[in-house]
Amino acid sequence: MLDIIKVIILGIVEGITEWLPVSSTGHLILVGDLLKPSMSDAFMEMFNVVIQLGAIMAVVVLYFHKLNPFSPRKSQKQKMLTWQMWIKVVIASVPAALVGLPFNDLLDKLFYKPLPVAIMLIVYGVLFIIVENRNVGRRPSVNRISELTVPMLLIIGVFQMLALIPGTSRSGATIVGALLIGISREVAAEFTFFLAIPAMFGASLLKLVKFGFHFTSKELGLLMLGCVVSFGLSVVAIRFLMGYIKKHDFKIFGYYRIILGGLIVVVTVVQLLLA
Repeated sequence: MLDIIKVIILGIVEGITEWLPVSSTGHLILVGDLLKPSMSDAFMEMFNVVIQLGAIMAVVVLYFHKLNPFSPRKSQKQKMLTWQMWIKVVIASVPAALVGLPFNDLLDKLFYKPLPVAIMLIVYGVLFIIVENRNVGRRPSVNRISELTVPMLLIIGVFQMLALIPGTSRSGATIVGALLIGISREVAAEFTFFLAIPAMFGASLLKLVKFGFHFTSKELGLLMLGCVVSFGLSVVAIRFLMGYIKKHDFKIFGYYRIILGGLIVVVTVVQLLLA
């Protein structure tokens, strides 16, 4: 029963933080260290990635019409624009795929630790504040996904690639990159959601293959529970973010990241002193 409660909490953390630019990895490390479910380290490493499938399904459900090029409610032109959007997603996914497929395990081994995660939280928190201050009074040059050019897509893709370092936040990195090149907050956030579908599905599949699909009934049940909880909270988080950025900038998330990074440093130091 205790593990069920812990998994529900981890699912809530993943669902909320995956789409807000605050690093789900940073939160899962912090919360996971505090909860310490009685599962193997290998299972928990896989669990923290695979519950992203629930978060992905939230995007698919909320944006199904926009993502579906076969919708009978779309005109021929709208269907063509949907296919073009998917091509843009594929182009922007290339940099992360080129680096992530061969080096993902190495990056996790080097950086999936509290202090590197804390540093990346703080660095991108500062970047959010700097970029938003720089953009004050400036009109975005791109207000629709259809206006994204190939060079813009590759720049966004490079920032998503940088998010392979734990603690960076995939959504945080891609949004920062998009804001830097003049993309509106709404388009930056929405395109980040769509870009997550192949990235997170691929990452989850790789972790499942590495783990071997060998689950006990308890492990499978906990994994499914985590995905369901992550899905529900992701729906809430996505709706909140899209409503919030219509009237506000991203600086609040920058301040939050800096505070969280500092908290992880404090917790890590305390644990070392008590060890």
